[in-house]
Amino acid sequence: MPEPFNAASYLVDRRLDLGHGDRVAVAGPGGALTYAQLAEQVRRVAAGLRAAGLRPEERIVLFAADGPELLIAFLAGMRIGAVPVPVSTMYNGAELGRLLADSRARMLLVTPQFAAAAQEALAVSEVRDVVLAGDAPVEVPAGVRAWAWDKLLAAGDDESVYGTWDESPAFWLYTSGTTGTPKAAMHRHGSVRHVAECYAAQVLGVTAEDRCFSVARLFFAYGLGNAALFPLSAGAATILDPARPTPAGVTERLTADRPTLFFAVPTFYAALLDADVPREAFASVRLAVSAGEPLPPELYRRFTERYGVELLDGIGSTEALHIFLSNRPGEVRPGTSGRPVPGYEVKVVDETGAEVPPGEPGDLLIRGPSLTTGYWCRTEVTRRAFQGEWMRTGDKYVRSEDGYYACLGRSDDMIKAGGIWVSPAEVEQCLVEHPSVAEVAVVAVPDGHGLDKPVACVVPASGATVDAGELIAHCRERLAAFKRPRQVVVVDELPKTATGKLRRFAIRELARELVAEKGTPA
Repeated sequence: MPEPFNAASYLVDRRLDLGHGDRVAVAGPGGALTYAQLAEQVRRVAAGLRAAGLRPEERIVLFAADGPELLIAFLAGMRIGAVPVPVSTMYNGAELGRLLADSRARMLLVTPQFAAAAQEALAVSEVRDVVLAGDAPVEVPAGVRAWAWDKLLAAGDDESVYGTWDESPAFWLYTSGTTGTPKAAMHRHGSVRHVAECYAAQVLGVTAEDRCFSVARLFFAYGLGNAALFPLSAGAATILDPARPTPAGVTERLTADRPTLFFAVPTFYAALLDADVPREAFASVRLAVSAGEPLPPELYRRFTERYGVELLDGIGSTEALHIFLSNRPGEVRPGTSGRPVPGYEVKVVDETGAEVPPGEPGDLLIRGPSLTTGYWCRTEVTRRAFQGEWMRTGDKYVRSEDGYYACLGRSDDMIKAGGIWVSPAEVEQCLVEHPSVAEVAVVAVPDGHGLDKPVACVVPASGATVDAGELIAHCRERLAAFKRPRQVVVVDELPKTATGKLRRFAIRELARELVAEKGTPA
């Protein structure tokens, strides 16, 4: 039999075994918990989930704000061998409903901020139990049982841990990746230990003295590592804030909770600079980390000069669970993603799969211990993404002679805006439903900080007048807000090939010219 290993026990019970029960595990507006208190609540919620009938390998979707309840439910699910699935709280009810159906989720946890979307989603799902954390006002359909958070906690203190091992399914994370269709990357219990011991320990040097604060939420792979896996694996504290991140709100957390490690995406670093956040807000931070999209060198320079904090840029993915290429403290090369994280290998290949020499661009491939086992019910997509032990990232890269890797863009048409994947096809389909639109193409255009934003190039319908604000509002009503175009430009026609296909490269160039005349996207 394989050696037993449970990620929840590794993250929480191990701290008690080491005598760290009195150390702070969780801080922030949602409440503080020591490791002893966290462990007890995880055990109690685990018992409650069992009492509610959640069985090993059944899915519990977590549609919740960052806070103790979300973290506890995630850990408790893994503890009993179930599969927690944190999902984006930016999804609307219809989008959440599709994920519930795709995952065949047995249970849903929801916090009050997202009750309306959850209620809409439940009407079209197979969910049989809903956990209402924080008095979430959800009217559940007939046949669905509602469980108050306090009721789960009252189920008893069960110290048993389900018999998982490294290869056992632990949790899923949804990603749009290269296709634009959300798909679940399935992760193992052992992957938690791998990312903690490879990146957190050997690149960031996380210790029990650290306090971690992540602008990226727990439903992102990036945020899950930053604010859960890394701090708990080292006996450090995580600072959880349920509020939507804003420069003002983040400044408050920096000042009140004094983190030593700060994690964000380039778009948010730009927002902090634009908001003129005072230098002293970062006085406690020993290291800042950026991922989600390439960090422009000028943005790196402005942040480090303004705040005096070293900023490490890197690249990770939902499929790899966290960062696999990273700059190192004292060895940062602006404009690059750095070098491979210990335990991971990367290579740049041409169209035939042959590795290219330094200085030549190609497709970036990765292999490492934390790669997903595949996508749930996506056989063809899994086969295209994985080539034996190697996975195609979908990014174009170039390697320097001394081993630094620089991103050249995407190998496909997907857009990463604010660190979140946006499918042009999905936005285009939404826009073309508007009566004023005959044709549309959505492409990436850099803003004033050099960060890509979605811009819609619209050909008006005959006799119609295009109202940019109306089209953006149309998208907001039908899609998650982050997918909306940041700007709309009107064109007479869209560049196409002889066979009628959109010439995306030419459209991007046209959009950049037109946006430059109007001003960069917000």
